[in-house]
Amino acid sequence: MKKRDFIVIAIGLSVLLVLWLAPPETTHHMPKNADHQKFYDIVQAEGMKKGRKSAEKFCQECHNADQVPFPEEHPGKFRCLFCHKLDF
Repeated sequence: MKKRDFIVIAIGLSVLLVLWLAPPETTHHMPKNADHQKFYDIVQAEGMKKGRKSAEKFCQECHNADQVPFPEEHPGKFRCLFCHKLDF
């Protein structure tokens, strides 16, 4: 084996090690209930990429300071479906 073969193997093992040690997913998935069904319908009708952006426009109707406030440490509030996955 040549030196470059060992380098490729070392890089591959490094990637596997990083993936193995990655923390578990902690972000909650979007609930699949009557309140959120319209979001699932929008995403299915328009496709995953375009539908997610269309559906996110309606999140703040309920998720706001008056009804369902965000936790203090919650990041930006305009890309909900970037982190919160849908359960199809």
